[in-house]
Amino acid sequence: MSKLVTIYGGSGFIGRYVARRMAKAGWRVRVAVRRPNEAIFVKTYGVVGQVEPIFCNIRDDASVAQSMRGADAVVNCVGILQEAGRNTFAAVQTDGAERIARMAATAGISQMVHFSAIGADLESVSDYGRSKAAGEAGVLAHMPNAVILRPSIVFGAEDKFFNRFAGMSRIGPILPIVGADTEFQPVFVDDLAQAAVMGVTGTAAGGIYELAGPERDSFRGLMQRMLDVVQRRRLIVGIPMLAARLMASAFELGHKLSLGIVPLALTRDQVRSLSVDNVPIGTELGFADLGIEPTAMESVLPEYLWPFRVSGQYADIKASAKNLKT
Repeated sequence: MSKLVTIYGGSGFIGRYVARRMAKAGWRVRVAVRRPNEAIFVKTYGVVGQVEPIFCNIRDDASVAQSMRGADAVVNCVGILQEAGRNTFAAVQTDGAERIARMAATAGISQMVHFSAIGADLESVSDYGRSKAAGEAGVLAHMPNAVILRPSIVFGAEDKFFNRFAGMSRIGPILPIVGADTEFQPVFVDDLAQAAVMGVTGTAAGGIYELAGPERDSFRGLMQRMLDVVQRRRLIVGIPMLAARLMASAFELGHKLSLGIVPLALTRDQVRSLSVDNVPIGTELGFADLGIEPTAMESVLPEYLWPFRVSGQYADIKASAKNLKT
């Protein structure tokens, strides 16, 4: 019988790529999520019955244990960028990660892959970064041979980074950003999935891997790359950190007083995160140790950002035709 992997958060942005690759590798895939009815699409990643979404609440021991019953390996892709109700950084990224590792060790599961983030540090300026580091410690306490993957900001067709700002570029002549000079090294989501599969199958040694793409650029530089792809001219305006903190405080207050009706566009913790470069520190393992050549942004961004162009996917064709006439 084929081996079974349980992927927590397997219907999310990164998780779905891991699920697809595991199914392609011949594994049975159990996708543990909060809303299985909204994750039915993962069934199409394999043959009938190969990929199945199931309910799981990672804040509950019994739920986590039940969802990994009979599994040969587990992958934790669960993470949040904003706290909401009971889903706090501590509950999800620290306690949740530790719970999955503890249940896996109890069940005798030998392989675990855990997604963390570059910037995970117990001394981080952000709650997000500290919770990620505490989660890593919890995982290693129970699964010392776990593969921990720390990606920089992740890009791909379903990302909430380039897609979000490309959408904002439609609204007006100005594109405001916080942390304009903060540096990132974006990584392609399917490269992460490939690394995760290596961890599940045991072809990657246990340890911490900082995974980043081949191109390092500032937030402003990344936005200019995006604008070049969508063929729009916009003035990129860097919002000073003090002003950003005040804005974030106002958003948080409005969100709280409106009982969630006012969207939480920016938080103070995100502002703190954006004040620090999001690049590898250079002391951990990386793609080179996995034998993976990371994908460049220029080979992927045009494939999914073209809907944000004024002329859509035909913009380049029209431009070429115009050049021929002249």
